[in-house]
Amino acid sequence: MSSTVAVVRYKTPFESVNQAATLCSFPEHAKAGMRVFIKPNIVFWTTAAAFPKWGVITTSRVVEDVVVLLKDLGVNDITIGEGMVTQNPKDVETPAHAFKTLGYKTLQQRYGVKIINIFQRPFEPVDLGDGVKLSFNTDILHSDLVVDLPAMKAHNQTVVSLGIKNLKGTIDIPSRKRCHNADTVKNLDFMISRLADRLPPIFTLIDGIYTLERGPGPDGSMRRSNILVASTDILSADMVGAKLLGYDPQQVPHLALAAANRGRPVDLSDIRVVGERIEDLASRHGYDFAYISDASGELPLPLAKQGIKGVFYRKYDDTLCTYCSQLNGLTLTAIRLAWKGQAWDRLEVLTGKRMDPTPGMQKTILLGKCMYQKHKNNPDINELIAVKGCPPRPSDIVKALHQAGIDADPELFANIDQLPGFFMARYQNRPEFEERFFKVA
Repeated sequence: MSSTVAVVRYKTPFESVNQAATLCSFPEHAKAGMRVFIKPNIVFWTTAAAFPKWGVITTSRVVEDVVVLLKDLGVNDITIGEGMVTQNPKDVETPAHAFKTLGYKTLQQRYGVKIINIFQRPFEPVDLGDGVKLSFNTDILHSDLVVDLPAMKAHNQTVVSLGIKNLKGTIDIPSRKRCHNADTVKNLDFMISRLADRLPPIFTLIDGIYTLERGPGPDGSMRRSNILVASTDILSADMVGAKLLGYDPQQVPHLALAAANRGRPVDLSDIRVVGERIEDLASRHGYDFAYISDASGELPLPLAKQGIKGVFYRKYDDTLCTYCSQLNGLTLTAIRLAWKGQAWDRLEVLTGKRMDPTPGMQKTILLGKCMYQKHKNNPDINELIAVKGCPPRPSDIVKALHQAGIDADPELFANIDQLPGFFMARYQNRPEFEERFFKVA
């Protein structure tokens, strides 16, 4: 049995969203009296500085258009919920600031929708099969319909981040950490592939007004793409979304696994695409960050081109959870700014949960509790420098770098929330990047 996926060029507020929803017959699935849970993507937020949101965060334009669509269909019980990660897990002010700035509070006043930070709500364990249990937000579990609104992006750990991946924002922190485990079989892709399996019916509308290369954060490269993808079948929407980002579904491990779990082909042969043709809108979005490794060091390509030597900052893997990921780029930036032209003495930095130390290194920084617990007694480490926290404290990373002989600037870590604002310069004087898409007029 085939499923339908609508691909629409975004042109006009509400009309484009309504067209996409109508083409895939969504109005037949939304009934008056339903409890509907809307899940946007707010992967990152800071109150300290303006930062580029295009392709990183679901546009408020699409969120409002979906609310209006639901209201027109007679749906009045609408909840918008998200669980964004902050450096302090108990931080409720940053999510509240995001909801207000993105106009969700205005939507609450105008349309009567509920706005929730899922970390302030209960979670319930769900058995996803094969020994996998994750705890989901109770509100989404007990809704009648989920409206999934991911931003369309390539992702440095999962190739793409679309509808299924967006649901990771509805599970609790222990479950998220469990997804980033060291098992090479039941790994991140395995976990993500099952996120939608026990949820209520899902309507997926992928927001590709802006798309993101090398996501998921503000350090990626943003494009104005004007694409909407919609389907009442989340896997079908994601497979088409992957094609639009330049990837066959079999190149995306969590989509290939999800298709296998459901007995589905990955060649789109059971999907009917309506509206625009995929080939007319598809554009390759790189997902990976290039690293250079040789006898003098291992670093991201820009740092290697800068001439930095003596640092072996091993490339991240899928076990690096979101908390440590946010600090990873900052630590690399600190190393880059501390470089004065003299090679460091075989310093290795290990992250995530799977890496092993390289014998012969002079100093080894174990970044995060997971690495420390794994290697605190490893005889292959000459001088161990531990950053034990979960998540690590920025001040502890500064101390570790200083101990390793890297004169990192403490102010950089003290003002960590300012760093994403530096990427705004890329988009200045480029009129296609409009802030109005993230406001509710």
